[in-house]
Amino acid sequence: MDKSSPTTHHKALQINLDSQKYGTFAEIGGGQEVVRWFFKVGGAAGTVAKSISAYDMTVSDAIYGPTERYVCQERLLRMLDHEYDLLIDRLQVKRGKNTHFFVFADTVTIQGYQQRIDCHGWLGVRFQDEPMGKCNDIIVHVRFLEQERLQQQDTLGILGVNLIYGAFYYNQDPVLLIESLMDNIAPGKIEVDLIEASGPLFNNLDSRILNLQLIVSGLSQVILFTPNGKTVQPSDLLYKKAVLIERGRFEPVTNLNMEMMEVARARFLQEPEITDVPKIELMEITTRNLLTEMGTIDKENFIQRIDLLCALKQHVLISNYAEFYEISTYLNRFTKNLIGLVLGIPLLQELFNEKYYSYVEGGILEAMGRLFKKKIKLYVYPTFDVQTNQLITAENLEIKGPIKHIYNYLLESNQVVPLHPLRPPPKSFSPKEVTEYIKRGDPRWKEFVPVRAVEIIEEKKYFGYCATA
Repeated sequence: MDKSSPTTHHKALQINLDSQKYGTFAEIGGGQEVVRWFFKVGGAAGTVAKSISAYDMTVSDAIYGPTERYVCQERLLRMLDHEYDLLIDRLQVKRGKNTHFFVFADTVTIQGYQQRIDCHGWLGVRFQDEPMGKCNDIIVHVRFLEQERLQQQDTLGILGVNLIYGAFYYNQDPVLLIESLMDNIAPGKIEVDLIEASGPLFNNLDSRILNLQLIVSGLSQVILFTPNGKTVQPSDLLYKKAVLIERGRFEPVTNLNMEMMEVARARFLQEPEITDVPKIELMEITTRNLLTEMGTIDKENFIQRIDLLCALKQHVLISNYAEFYEISTYLNRFTKNLIGLVLGIPLLQELFNEKYYSYVEGGILEAMGRLFKKKIKLYVYPTFDVQTNQLITAENLEIKGPIKHIYNYLLESNQVVPLHPLRPPPKSFSPKEVTEYIKRGDPRWKEFVPVRAVEIIEEKKYFGYCATA
C-alpha cells in the first residue's frame, strides 16, 4: 500500500463531511460492512439516506425480482436500478439541485459455517458527478482469497469504501481509480478480475484498457473477452467446460494461428471423455508477449490484437502467467474437464528446455508435474525446418537430455498429441515478419493473414500499416 494513500477512516469521513454526497447502501451476503464504515467514523446522517440488507430470498425477490443466482452481475444491476430509481423518486424534488445522489450495492458469498469452494462477489456504485446529472456506473467482480469469514468481511468493507471514494474523486484517472481499490488491503487478500465503467463520465474510456490495467496493477492475473469485445467474469464462461486454448502473440493473428486451432479442434472433439461436455476455445496472450522493447505495454497495440481476434469470433484470454502449468492451474479453478493446450514445435521445445525453469524450486520435473497432474493434453502442430528440409512433428522431434524420457512417456500415454494437418506449412515464419511487411507496404503480408483481419488492418491502419506502393 502506498503510504500516501488515504486511510479507510479518512475516505469514509471525507464523504460524510461532503454535504453534496447522499445515497443508499444495499448489501447482501457479507453483512453491512461497507455502510458500517460510514456509521463508525461519524457524520453518517449527511451521507446515508438508507441502508438495507435483504438476506431472506423471498424478501429479496419481492424487492428486486426473482432470480436463479443471487451472486451475479444481473442481480447487482437490479439492485442498483431499484434503489437508484427509488432514491431519485423520493428525494429529487427536495434536494436534487444540491446533491450528487449515489447508490452502493453488493451481493457476495463469503465463508460461512459450511465450507465454500469459491468466495466471491459483485460490487457496484451508481452516482451523479453533478446535481441533476445523469448517472454513471462502476462495477467490479472480486474473489476473496482469505479463508476466514471475519477477514473477508473486513476486506469487503474496505473495498466498498475504496470503490465509492474512487468513483467520486478518481473518476478522471483510470489508473488511480483501479490502484486505489487496493488501498489499505494487503496483497493476496482479493483478486479483482473484472471492472466495468459506463455513463457520460466514461464515454471516452475503452473498457478493454480499463481491464488490462487490472493485470498491470496486480489486481488480477487474468482477464477474458467474449467475441463481441466485452469483458466477462471468467467463471461465468469457463465453469465445467472442456477448454481448448492456443497461446500466441497474434501480432497480427495469422492463417497459421487459425489453422492450428482448427486442426486441434478436430482432434479435441474426438476425445471420448468430453463427448457430452460443453466446450470453449480460447486464444491466449500473456502479458510477456505484450511488452515493448522498453518493458512497457503498448495499449494501442493491445487493442489492435483484441480487435482482430474478436472479429474472427474468438474468445480472448489475457494472462499474467508465463508458464503453461500456471494457466492450467488457473483453468482448473473452474473446470475439472479436459484442458487442451495448442502449440507449435518451437513452443514445445521451450516447454521441455530445462533452462526456462531455473526459478522453479524443483526445476523442470516440478513444472511438468504441475502441468500434467490434471486432465491436460498438448496438441502439437508440426513445423517445417528449412535447414533440414523436413517436417518436424511431435513424433520425430528430438528432445535432448534426460527429460527426453519424460517426453517419450507423455507421447506414448497420449498426453502429447501430434497433429497431422492435410496441408502442413511449407515453411516457418514469425508474426514479426508479417508485421514488418505491413509497415513496409509489402503486399506479401496479406498471404499470411485471414481475409477479415486484412480488411480491418487496411481500414484502421493497424500495426503501422503502410499502403502498398
